[in-house]
Amino acid sequence: MERIIPRWEWRTFGASFGEADRRFAALERGHVQESDEIYLLSRDTDANVKIRDRLMDIKTLEQVNAEGLEQWRPVMKGEFPLPAAEVARVCAALGVAPIAGLDAYTLERLQAELTQASRGVRVAQVHKRRQRYTVAGCTAEMTDVVADGRPIRTVAMELEDPARVLAAVREMGLDRFENISYPRGLKRLLGLSA
Repeated sequence: MERIIPRWEWRTFGASFGEADRRFAALERGHVQESDEIYLLSRDTDANVKIRDRLMDIKTLEQVNAEGLEQWRPVMKGEFPLPAAEVARVCAALGVAPIAGLDAYTLERLQAELTQASRGVRVAQVHKRRQRYTVAGCTAEMTDVVADGRPIRTVAMELEDPARVLAAVREMGLDRFENISYPRGLKRLLGLSA
């Protein structure tokens, strides 16, 4: 099995990023990636739980360092229909009671179960258009996001080395902005408690 290395991430959301917009415009651009994703947003946790290309993808927050960088660990990538044991992992990540009854769940059935009012899970349809960059050796992105029809932009830096991520954030003039994870940023955009 491939060894999973948690990555340190810095991200923020907004309409514009001042000097950082100009600095990104001067960089060599990497590839552009567009995707349609489904985020499962929980009122009880900030786990990053999403479906992309019909794969359940979960990352959990491992720690936050003294500079406010967040270390995220991928903990699951599963194909639908999801076996009941993997559905239990999804429920645990979302902080909701386990779902019982089936041996496996289609995407549609899982969404229906998780979005019952008593569970407090919100489904968000998210379109992303990511422009990739490299900054100080870090993977960087400037992304246009539309979540349930609401547009916003997000910028992020990530790498296994937190010192390099922090250096990239400072180099791009982003250190005056708050570090906001994807789940928290989407919850704020959609008016959910975050």
